[in-house]
Amino acid sequence: MTHTGFSMPLSLSRARKDSQGKNKPRLGERLIAEGVITRDQLEGALKQQSTGQKLGEILVDLGLLAESDLLPYLADQFGVPHVLLREGLVDPLVATLIPRHLAESCEVLALFKVHDLLTVAMAEPTNLATIDRVERATGLRVRPVLALHHSIEELIARVYGDGFQVDSITADMEQDAVAVGDEAVQIDFESLGADSDSSPIINLVNYILLQSIRQRASDIHIEAGTQHSTVRFRVDGMLREIIRPKKEYHPAMISRLKVMAKMDIAEHRLPQDGRIHVVIDQRPIDLRISTLPTVLGEKAVLRILDRSSVTFRLADLGIPERQMKAMDELIHRPNGLFLVTGPTGSGKTTTLYSVIELLKSVETNIITVEDPVEYRLDLINQVHVSHAAQMTFARALRAILRQDPDIIMIGEIRDLETAEIAVQAALTGHLVLSTLHTNDSPGAIPRLTDMGVAPFKIAAALVGVIAQRLTRRICQHCKTTYYPNPTVLDAIRYTGDRNRQFMRGSGCDKCYDTGYKGRVGIYELLEVTRELRDLIARNAPIEELRKAAVANGFRTLGEQAVELVEQGATSLDEILRVAVFE
Repeated sequence: MTHTGFSMPLSLSRARKDSQGKNKPRLGERLIAEGVITRDQLEGALKQQSTGQKLGEILVDLGLLAESDLLPYLADQFGVPHVLLREGLVDPLVATLIPRHLAESCEVLALFKVHDLLTVAMAEPTNLATIDRVERATGLRVRPVLALHHSIEELIARVYGDGFQVDSITADMEQDAVAVGDEAVQIDFESLGADSDSSPIINLVNYILLQSIRQRASDIHIEAGTQHSTVRFRVDGMLREIIRPKKEYHPAMISRLKVMAKMDIAEHRLPQDGRIHVVIDQRPIDLRISTLPTVLGEKAVLRILDRSSVTFRLADLGIPERQMKAMDELIHRPNGLFLVTGPTGSGKTTTLYSVIELLKSVETNIITVEDPVEYRLDLINQVHVSHAAQMTFARALRAILRQDPDIIMIGEIRDLETAEIAVQAALTGHLVLSTLHTNDSPGAIPRLTDMGVAPFKIAAALVGVIAQRLTRRICQHCKTTYYPNPTVLDAIRYTGDRNRQFMRGSGCDKCYDTGYKGRVGIYELLEVTRELRDLIARNAPIEELRKAAVANGFRTLGEQAVELVEQGATSLDEILRVAVFE
């Protein structure tokens, strides 16, 4: 049979060779031989088998065998990979590449796509006619994987159903998987109104929270649309769509979250902020929620603050050993200004918290001023900036200086007033830690002068600047090698062996077809030497500052990023996305 110009999948050709080369024992006999079931159980299952019904599914239905235990045996029989179907494996956009009528008639479900290769769950993965039909309908090569008939049927109903079916998707969620913590409001369901009073809405919100934690998300986006709502998770710095609830559910979902966060559910025209404390899978989680009115309805974004998933140990952040040694010397100085720079979401706050965890002791008075306080730390006095109460960074800093501090952490230097106080504090015997939005570490100096801080004050106060980025790690389960396009190597000014192979992820169910799982930091540390102080004091151009730093052993973000690529930790595409190459 011709496959529209595509070659036969390797797994099918291998299966054909296996079937021709030797006869494998029948499924029932093999399960008995390996002690999975008894002969009496097999005979009982065979008596219940009707026309067209498969033995394996009967064994699962009778509870004699778990689906996860059965699949490896069936996959070995067919000679193809197997998959235990679940929501998170299916890309909603990719699934609809196969028309619903074809998915139902052929018992197939598209899971994810990598380039022109479509991974499809099939009840009969060696059926060449079905593969041919799917390839013709999608114009893609098909990689079949085995799944049970009832699992495919159930997920087809969810993927192609009329909107999002709350009850079906939350049916297997444990009752105590999500609990509202003691700090949250005692929920008065009557105040939610008729739409959100129903348990499906509570289940849906709980399901979203539960999945966000299990998928390691940092943020949840719930957005209104013309046809449906959209729920997206930010995982490893990138957004991906998770589910599409019916648009009728959207107001009730937002109201449910507002009540949990002690916000005004009657206010739909103004932005609001709140916090929710929940216990998910026996883990205490803080959620920071922000709502924003849009033309289609309110959008809610929840920042997930999970202390158990964040390390505040400086040694665990991945800072190179040479930089780590220099940084350790800088942060143990009795006074001076130490800055952490980078874009939003690059891990600046985590780095500062890690420094504070290293420095804190009962002999040291450490005070922080943050907007907002994200994580609560022991032995630290943390001050929350509140514009409503007119508690600005500058006002809080003035008060802090009268509290006999040893170390001061400022969440972010945003204006001249805050910058002036921070520099003055550093000059009068305090170690001041803060963040700044610049592209690299040398850029922090002109940024402070642009704010209006005198260059001679910066030269006297500044001890060091660390710039950082977070880049996604290549998934270890689907890591593969390839030869990159020379233009990509030109873009990063690569000077190594251009004929070597580089690493990238091909995409798999472990990483949700992204090719990445987890993140690794890229760092560059600028130490303010005597030569740099002289240059800063006379307001030298940034290029002159960079040249002096490089002459003193300074390594740029780009150089550190290329080193991570050569080690196979991240990919060329990823460092081009996040790193600075000048």
